[in-house]
Amino acid sequence: MKDIKDWVKACEAEGELKRVKTEVDWNLELSHIATLNERRKGPALLFENVKGYDIPVLTSAFTTPKKLAITLGMPTNYSMCELAREWMRRTTKGLVKPIEVKDGPVMEQVIEDEQVNLFDFPAPWLYPQDGGRYIGTSAFLVTQDPETGWTNLGTYRMQILDEKSTGVQIIRGKHADFHLEKYKKMGRKMPAAAVIGCHPLFFLVASTMIPAETDEYDVIGALFGEPVEVIKSDLTGLKLPAHAGIILEGEIDPDPASFRPEGPFGEYTGYYSGKAKEELPKPWLKVKRILRQKNPIFQMTTVGKPLTDQHMIQSLNRTAALWSDLETMRVPGIQSVYIPPETTGRFWAIVSVKTMYPGHANHVANAVIATTTGHYGLKGVIVVDADISADDMAAVWWALSVRYNPVRDTEIIKRGRSTPLDPSLPIDEREIVSRILIDATMPFEWKEKPQEVRLDEEMERKVISRWQEYGFENPY
Repeated sequence: MKDIKDWVKACEAEGELKRVKTEVDWNLELSHIATLNERRKGPALLFENVKGYDIPVLTSAFTTPKKLAITLGMPTNYSMCELAREWMRRTTKGLVKPIEVKDGPVMEQVIEDEQVNLFDFPAPWLYPQDGGRYIGTSAFLVTQDPETGWTNLGTYRMQILDEKSTGVQIIRGKHADFHLEKYKKMGRKMPAAAVIGCHPLFFLVASTMIPAETDEYDVIGALFGEPVEVIKSDLTGLKLPAHAGIILEGEIDPDPASFRPEGPFGEYTGYYSGKAKEELPKPWLKVKRILRQKNPIFQMTTVGKPLTDQHMIQSLNRTAALWSDLETMRVPGIQSVYIPPETTGRFWAIVSVKTMYPGHANHVANAVIATTTGHYGLKGVIVVDADISADDMAAVWWALSVRYNPVRDTEIIKRGRSTPLDPSLPIDEREIVSRILIDATMPFEWKEKPQEVRLDEEMERKVISRWQEYGFENPY
């Protein structure tokens, strides 16, 4: 599967996609249909008749583990933890560099200069108090380090400001911000390209906390099991995905004097952010050229309160990235890792560990907040014993009830890196957040441990082997 159309076919074959043929307005109606569908754990939606446009819009591509499995080319019965474990295995085994090609479907149409008009695309207005239409909710921005050539794919919301300009919320400390700062010191504008309607795996990886100096194309190649095909742009010099649907090429001025107001926007936290009176103006992309397929698919995601595409994406990619970080750090005994989508896919992490020495659970919790993924925005870590899967929330609650003593097993970290989108913090104090580490394991050093109620192993095997004889339809 190289592009989004292949993904649509695969999803449809699995009964995970519905085509909406009724005319739907891009102004609120489309996003509200998608959100209500997602609350019912519905299929991906392909809106084929968007008012005023002949470009279909794809939403809800990531809202179930099955759709995420299709995106990753993994078995469709995998749980979130199993998907994350396989992601970790593929990416820690070795990354795969992209290959450069001379042409691709995205070059079918080239629109330049005065012909550029961002309103030619069915960018939706999502929520009533949003500041405008957002062309980038599932787009990613391609930038490059001017000194090393490191290419970054990053996800930043993008509001249409006018026909040829889109805001780009590049948060301080993000990798595109690293690049922008270098261009600022050089006194040059930064080449950049926003990519829309690529194979969904690109957006999934672009929104992952990949370590600095690592190209996301290499990670995508490892997950695909083959190199990504890229075209080197003659306009920006950037490596661009050959099978993308739409690419907006241009430049970003790093001079704060050029920044423009943007927002507000209904964020994944369930609250608005970006009110002009509260936040500083933001960088923006001046679009000089559009590359596109003749018949592209425009992809978007809903945001807002859990659970939406964004929360499932963040749950999977942050779980996988955190697990990969812990594997690379050689933290022993890790059984499973999970960042639940209900936590907006970022604020709480759960780790299951087979404890081997006193303080092992504390070692794990501290390792989590030291990782690329865990150091940014995470508020809490819960460590449980190996008999509990990290995504078994019923068992996690049980461990918190019978294995956790708050005085003994709680550590408070007063200062950690926060996200500026955290609504629990005052608007002018969002750079630092406190953290809690919770050890919900039975203390390793106890010589006498409480006796746990367990099934007889031999009888359990016998019962499972005869499961259907008891009248159950499916094997245990």
